[in-house]
Amino acid sequence: MSEMLSDRYVQRLHREMYGDVWEWTGQYRHSDKNIGVAHATIRTELRTVYVDARYWIEHGTYPPDELAIRLHHRLVKVHPFPNGNGRHARMMADLLLLRHFKVQRLPWGGSKLGNPDPRRKEYIGAMRAADGHDYKALLEFCRSASR
Repeated sequence: MSEMLSDRYVQRLHREMYGDVWEWTGQYRHSDKNIGVAHATIRTELRTVYVDARYWIEHGTYPPDELAIRLHHRLVKVHPFPNGNGRHARMMADLLLLRHFKVQRLPWGGSKLGNPDPRRKEYIGAMRAADGHDYKALLEFCRSASR
């Protein structure tokens, strides 16, 4: 599990997901964007995410699905890559559930959540509420299948 919560794993997974799409896959972004932390703090912020997630797991702070959802949100909030952060963070959350907790992946609202998906606005709104530490809408969205 600790291998999953590391820069090496996060970057390798991104490369495996997008290696045939972008040349820069697996490399953290080198500029600031309108979303995410300052690029110079990506590694530091991710280490904090990893430490927090390990603590949550070791102390049973949250049920597995909520822990995965919180991990997903925190990874997206850091926004380490120029593109593919949401899908990557959902995959990280699902792999944690499958490999560590041995439970099923989340339905993520039954959507792919790409730009044309009509539920994307609901997902983005729930993510923004979680930015303010209100996880209720995000938990409900991620736990539900398409309505």
